[in-house]
Amino acid sequence: MPRPAVLSPNDVRALDEVDRALLAHLVADARITNAALAEAVGVAPSTCLARVRSLRERGVIRGYHADVDPAAVGLPLQAMISVRLQSDARDRLGEFTGLVRRLPEVRDVYFVAGEDDYLLHVATAGTGALRDLVARLNAHRDVAGTVTSLIFDHLRPVPVPGS
Repeated sequence: MPRPAVLSPNDVRALDEVDRALLAHLVADARITNAALAEAVGVAPSTCLARVRSLRERGVIRGYHADVDPAAVGLPLQAMISVRLQSDARDRLGEFTGLVRRLPEVRDVYFVAGEDDYLLHVATAGTGALRDLVARLNAHRDVAGTVTSLIFDHLRPVPVPGS
């Protein structure tokens, strides 16, 4: 399935109250049935299904994911790694992004503005594995340096439908 284009500001404004209510309920519970979602928002099930499909096709809903606890699968040590690239690496950003997205320790990749170029959310089995990952990153020809911050706790906001 081709990836939808990035929403323009006009597309964002095109979201009405029903779309926003659907999104709020889906954020709170992505496994909610269409019938329950339609009832919660106050629309017919067929309308609900069409609206959710439209939100997916327009790229507003990017996917549905299982939120797996890294510690439960043997990866209890999480960290954020800030990565600064060499100044001559700007034309190879895609190559670097492709590399880090394939690393099994990497859970999320953020391309950021500021002193650093990337923030990587990683999960590893322990300090040795984290040290090895940081060493591999620093050995890459395009990496000027990294800074690692350990994550003590990772909390998600509590979604409140309709707010």
